[in-house]
Amino acid sequence: MNLIVSKSKNSATYYVQKSFRSETGKTTTKVVERLGTLKELIARFGEEDPLGAARKYVAELTAAEKESRRKIIIEYNPSILIKKDDQRIFNGGYLFLQKAYHELGLDKICKKIEKKHKNEYDLNEILSMLLYARVLHPGSKRSSLEDARRFIEQPKADIHQVYRALSLLAKEMDDIQAAVYRNSLKLGKRSDSVIYYDCTNYYFESEEESGLRQYGHSKENRPNPIVQMGLFTDKDGIPLAFCVNPGNTAETTTLKPLEDKLREKFGISKVVVCTDGGLASYENRLNDHVGERAFITVQSLKKLEGHLQDWALQATGWRLVDFKGKNGPELSEKEYDLTQLDPQEYADALFCRERWIKTRLSKTGEELEQRLIVTFSFKYRGYLRHAREKQIAKAKEIIDKGAAGKLGKSQNDPKRFIKQESCTEDGEFAGIKAFSLNQEMIDQEARFDGFYGICTDLDDTAPEIIKVNGGRWIIEDCFRITKTEFEARPVFLQRDDRIKAHFLTCFLALLLYKYLEKKVNRGGRRFSPAEIIDTLQDMNFIAVSGEGYVPTYTRTDVTNNLHGSAGFRTDTQIVSKQTMKKIIKSTKN
Repeated sequence: MNLIVSKSKNSATYYVQKSFRSETGKTTTKVVERLGTLKELIARFGEEDPLGAARKYVAELTAAEKESRRKIIIEYNPSILIKKDDQRIFNGGYLFLQKAYHELGLDKICKKIEKKHKNEYDLNEILSMLLYARVLHPGSKRSSLEDARRFIEQPKADIHQVYRALSLLAKEMDDIQAAVYRNSLKLGKRSDSVIYYDCTNYYFESEEESGLRQYGHSKENRPNPIVQMGLFTDKDGIPLAFCVNPGNTAETTTLKPLEDKLREKFGISKVVVCTDGGLASYENRLNDHVGERAFITVQSLKKLEGHLQDWALQATGWRLVDFKGKNGPELSEKEYDLTQLDPQEYADALFCRERWIKTRLSKTGEELEQRLIVTFSFKYRGYLRHAREKQIAKAKEIIDKGAAGKLGKSQNDPKRFIKQESCTEDGEFAGIKAFSLNQEMIDQEARFDGFYGICTDLDDTAPEIIKVNGGRWIIEDCFRITKTEFEARPVFLQRDDRIKAHFLTCFLALLLYKYLEKKVNRGGRRFSPAEIIDTLQDMNFIAVSGEGYVPTYTRTDVTNNLHGSAGFRTDTQIVSKQTMKKIIKSTKN
């Protein structure tokens, strides 16, 4: 490579030029990099000798290119034993997460915390290790430290320092979330005009309640103490903020405190909050019906007043939703009678109707005016009927076996279709209990098959509201990733501060993964979390003493997209030591 200058009347511009042989066999040149004018060279290389520094830079580029083309011959002797305890296999998949870690400025956040607390360990090293291990090798904190020793860059921390770091991270939990959000804005605009909120819980390998560990309604029906996690994501499914509460906390009470945190620490005040029916208390709706906030929430049709139920379930007055309209989602002008339609012909169609309703809170007397949007789908009706038939069959089986026991009330419990009778036909008390199918309950549920309710205070069109509400699956996907790929439960920690820090690391690991996934899936084919994470786990190298690292993984479409998104490649036949150092350095810029 050479340093060349292009002169004009008023200035001279310097370039790095490279000579190469074209496909036709002719020697030609191309510009590799524009270094700029003399003024720009001085700004980059200093005033002392900018041209000399530029030539030195070109020489380094030339040397690096020669090094990358150098053939490496490795000799092995079958009669020589490998060195005892000599690690030869290293994982490089963490490098892609490391790039996202530094792009989000987590290293700088750690340094700021260290200055504040003057701790005697490297918080950045410990936090990054915990996050990479949570994605690649989820387990306890001790196992995370051991698994991180598989990485090309290995942690130096001791386990007691890891636990101390957890306590420190818990103290700074809210500020870390806010700082990461602000840093994320530098990477691109966040889709946070609409945010999704939901809660889930995680169980402990313990039977004793204490602090955050409390008995509550387990999502997995486990007889263990649980801790509750509330999560906000933006419209793209990128985590925004989270909270941790005792396992016996009512979900409806967790929304307002986290919204207050968004407003005070994140500076987010103009927002539409989208939730499911379990968080749709009228108090929460009123809280989001002020200022620049608004709400979209699932409305249980079974909990509506009788006259509203009748209106929602009537057959006439339905309009067809078209999500591919010329001007966006729109409704048909024609009204339909559901009883006159062929379920097969309209299997994939979605119908809707809407009206404004007023609700008065019994405690305060406040009145809330909101839109009730009801949708109907033949496909959804078929799904609910099929699911109920299976539950009815299960209920019959329970009755035949005499195993009814305590009857259930939950939505997915087949026992809710069983009724108990302890009286004779004359109304006298009978000592023997009789169990049978509750046909009245079955018929009552069947009334609502195919219908779905949404409430909002927005004036947007019904199809637009339906579309936004349909995005709630993204937060469920986030919870699924933390529970399956990240194995965030069971939790083994005992102290509340360290439990909070554990969920902070899960939240941040999810944030890193989501940013990586977004870049990897930017074009064409989309890869699942399992595909991406399994690929990262398998990106191992065998170290060749004095030479570099030989990839042992299979090059695939996933690895191609990973490298394309990161701006470096580790899938050459061998990665020299010098090249690997440059790759590592590039992930920390």
